[in-house]
Amino acid sequence: MTVILGGGITGLSAAYYALENPKLGALTLLEASNRLGGWIRSQRSPNNIIFEKGPRTIRPGTPAGENTLNLIDKLELTDAIIPIKSSHPSAMNRLIYVNKKLHALPNSLGSVFKIKSPFRRPLITALWNDFRAPKLVKEDESIYSFVERRLGKDIADYLISPMICGICAGNSKKISAKFLMESFFEAEQQHGTIVKGMIKKTRSQIEKQKSLPLKSSNNSECKTSAERSVSEKWSVWSLQNGLEELPKKLMDELSSNNRVNIELNKRCDNITFKSDGVELEINGKIKKCSRVISSLPAKTLATLVKHQHPQLANELNEIPMVTVGVINFHFSQNILPMEAFGFLVPPSEQIPILGVIFDSCMFKQGPTTVLTVMMGGDWFEQYFGQNPTKEYLLSVALENLKTILNIKDDPVEVDVSILKDCIPQYIVGHSQRCNRIHDYISSHGIPLTLCGSSYEGVGINDVILSAKNAIDNLSTPRK
Repeated sequence: MTVILGGGITGLSAAYYALENPKLGALTLLEASNRLGGWIRSQRSPNNIIFEKGPRTIRPGTPAGENTLNLIDKLELTDAIIPIKSSHPSAMNRLIYVNKKLHALPNSLGSVFKIKSPFRRPLITALWNDFRAPKLVKEDESIYSFVERRLGKDIADYLISPMICGICAGNSKKISAKFLMESFFEAEQQHGTIVKGMIKKTRSQIEKQKSLPLKSSNNSECKTSAERSVSEKWSVWSLQNGLEELPKKLMDELSSNNRVNIELNKRCDNITFKSDGVELEINGKIKKCSRVISSLPAKTLATLVKHQHPQLANELNEIPMVTVGVINFHFSQNILPMEAFGFLVPPSEQIPILGVIFDSCMFKQGPTTVLTVMMGGDWFEQYFGQNPTKEYLLSVALENLKTILNIKDDPVEVDVSILKDCIPQYIVGHSQRCNRIHDYISSHGIPLTLCGSSYEGVGINDVILSAKNAIDNLSTPRK
């Protein structure tokens, strides 16, 4: 029997992909809480408004994005997709809040040749900075340091830092450039500048594409969702009843299969690896299995293996997590200054919000405005302490929202969530640490497979692909 720990989107995906491999035998998915889906949660308000408590959109256009859309097709959720095309205002218009004003970021080739506030130079001049900056041979460095060195401090402050806040609620002065900006980082290491490296990579990709056989054109009715996302130029997509439809559909598929046993409120407190299998302590009782697939956060897994493998636990513990406050607002009328994805706040502004998402610009819910305020992240305790009340978070969010957007009205509905330790932080040295973790498991012959947001990416596409890869890479399981 194979046990999967964690019933979030990663664990559910791992169980689904595992069904394709009959050699894995019976599957048991254990979830410590009373619900499946993890941080993906689409909640309907009393006024029938969808409040997304976690992720709300998914990007296509990458191998991981294609994999997710292939999964959507297999689950027969294709008709539920809501695509947002690249021409949509929410894809075109992205804002940052600097010096007590909202500023639109450049959104076209022509705009990078102009001076747009808060920048004091055309962004195209950053390329000249890249050519002039000397190459530094490094194993890794922070994204902020890398971008400041090669492109300039203003790019680091007003583009990269807020972007990292949006991606992982993190501090760009801590996050690994080698991991989250791998192509740019390797371009410098191999070719001396970002521009030279990216030009050579692009040429290589073009030559490779020329060597591939041409695909026959099909009618739109025959295209996969991944093919449609390319031909129709999707920017992002979601699902009609909220993104939680995806884990719900996976749960339904798994529940209907007699190879899978799903157990809620089953907390694992210890894992012991033995020569003839694995023993898990679940709610005080011992459960035996042949292999464990963990989709748990690295820090949680560390507590389960530390008595037997303290070196592994130490490495897992070095992948930190941050807490995010999520405050959803519903206003009775349109109060947005413009149609846009929303705005992000650079950490240099020193205010307690990471950004605001204009949900109702992307997905209309009647003649109303739906917004989501994201707060805290790497700075959660600095601004809110260890155990803030939801009422306090709401007051801070509403005060900042009214100030920045010049809102006079009070919201019709609000909902506050504190997502404790929800996003892993890929700090400098993350790639090397992940290599050490996987090498340790392999060299010690531990029947443990890792997947999830702690290792290869924090996005939904990333974790679903990590689940698929984890199953694909499994050798014949122990008996």
